[in-house]
Amino acid sequence: MNVEQLKQDIIEYAKEIGIDKIGFTTADPFTTLKERLIKQQQLNYQSGFEEPDIDKRTNPALLLEGAASIISIAVAYPTRMKENPKGKKGARRGLFARASWGEDYHTVLRNRLQKLEEFIKSKIPEARTKSMVDTGELSDRAVAERAGIGWSGKNCAIITPEYGSFVYLGEMITNIPFEPDQPIEDLCGDCNKCLEACPTGALVQGGQINAKICISYLTQTKDFLPEQYRSVIGNRLYGCDTCQIVCPYNRGVDFHLHEELEPEPEIAKPLLTPLLSISNREFKEKFGRTSGAWRGKKPIQRNAIIALGHFKEESAIDDLQKVLKDDPRPVIRGTAAWALGRIGTEKAKEVLLNALEKEKDEEVLNEIELALAK
Repeated sequence: MNVEQLKQDIIEYAKEIGIDKIGFTTADPFTTLKERLIKQQQLNYQSGFEEPDIDKRTNPALLLEGAASIISIAVAYPTRMKENPKGKKGARRGLFARASWGEDYHTVLRNRLQKLEEFIKSKIPEARTKSMVDTGELSDRAVAERAGIGWSGKNCAIITPEYGSFVYLGEMITNIPFEPDQPIEDLCGDCNKCLEACPTGALVQGGQINAKICISYLTQTKDFLPEQYRSVIGNRLYGCDTCQIVCPYNRGVDFHLHEELEPEPEIAKPLLTPLLSISNREFKEKFGRTSGAWRGKKPIQRNAIIALGHFKEESAIDDLQKVLKDDPRPVIRGTAAWALGRIGTEKAKEVLLNALEKEKDEEVLNEIELALAK
């Protein structure tokens, strides 16, 4: 078996199937990452969406018998919409982060990795492989950094020289001993723009994030959003791009290389008010193909209500009144009360006073009283 030739064949084939960048590294344990993850756990900075077993996250040998190498892949995604609908008074819009535009990237990258696995096994039938994208045990960023895809920026994203940090990452563990590629030099230098711009201060220091207060995480939670974060979310419905937008290495970066990753404007930037009454079926039909739909409609609806409050959108009062009166979920009713308090007109006050008489849930009553106090 000529491993060097196979590596070159894989690199060529990867280009053919829509992989924009590929790198190879060893399957050695990620010892530095392990120390960092233990520290994150001790500080309670983890979101809870991660694989809880730190050994599995840092030792590829536990995931594939005979693990010898890891292949890291990156796929670039667009940062601008060709048609960008503008929100206006009476027709406000929310925003999905760029990473959730187009078809769910988990599906897109898994499909490419599956093709890569089949290609490798057509050359070496006894090859063993295990692929993952985002939700797997390994840290996509740690693998990509070591495989030379890019460096790990202060914003905790992999920054590539070619595509900035607007890339999806995935990897494949294999028992084939490929020659590892060299990591790329960290070029963040003294720049701290991402740390300074983070709306919640989630970037504790360069390369360290408190995931629990990152807007990207907060928009995916299902409970009441803590008061201090509601005003900073703005009109974000899912995710946050701030730390990427301010990065100098992302200036002017906008790649439209894959049709399935192109944003549909009415999905990426939907009107807010219709989201308040969208059914489960309608939500699935409209947003089901995107990565932003994985937590269901509740977080999106809650965030849409917060956005209407953020805009102080008076035309939404009747819709918010209906939510406050009829929605069976306390989180949604309570958030509607908060939004009405932000809108702050006499009509909004009247709606809140009427709700105060009928509401039974303590948390919702508390939200109504706080809204009235404002």
